[in-house]
Amino acid sequence: MKQFLFALLFLISCTLFAQQPCEYSQNVKDSIGIYKSTKEYIIYEKNFAGNTNYIFYSLESTDGMPTLKISFIQKSKEFIKTNCLDKNSKLYLQLNNGKVITLIHIDQEVCGSMIRDNNGFDNRLLTANFMFIKGSIEDLKSSPVNLMRIKYLTDVEDYVIKKEFQSELDNKIYNPETYFINYLQCIE
Repeated sequence: MKQFLFALLFLISCTLFAQQPCEYSQNVKDSIGIYKSTKEYIIYEKNFAGNTNYIFYSLESTDGMPTLKISFIQKSKEFIKTNCLDKNSKLYLQLNNGKVITLIHIDQEVCGSMIRDNNGFDNRLLTANFMFIKGSIEDLKSSPVNLMRIKYLTDVEDYVIKKEFQSELDNKIYNPETYFINYLQCIE
C-alpha cells in the first residue's frame, strides 16, 4: 500500500511540475553555429473601441547567447503613435517575489513599420531583441512575472501581465505570468 501511495504521489507531482514542451520556429545547427527560436507566444492582448494591441514573446539562442524577442502589433483606424527603441531602451520585468529583472535592448535603433490593410486599418509592427543580464535567467525561472515596463526612446509604458487569459485572436488559453518558468529551458 505504501508503494502504491508513493507511486501515485510521484505521478501527481510529475504532472503538476512538468515544464511545457519546447516548440521551435527555427532550430538550426550548422558549420556557422547553433540558432534556436521558440514559437511566438501571446503575452498581452487588449481590444478596446476598435483598437487592438498584441505583444508576443519568443526566446532565442544564438551560439548559447539567450535573448528575448518581443513583437508589438497595434491595429487601429485612428492615428497610431510611434514608439522607438534605441541603445538606452530597457525592458523591466517585476516578479511576484518582488525582484525586478532588467533586460537590455541590443544596440540598434528601431521604430517599426506601418502597414495599411485592405479594410482601412493601420497596423504598426515593432520587433525588438533584448539581452538577459547575468543571473537574471535563474530569477525568471523561479518566480512568475506580474508587470512589464518598457523604456522607449521618448516614453515609458507599463503592461500588467495576467495569470491566464483566452485570446480573442485564436481562442487559445495563454499563461503569460509563467512564460519564463515554462519556456526558458528551451534555449539552455
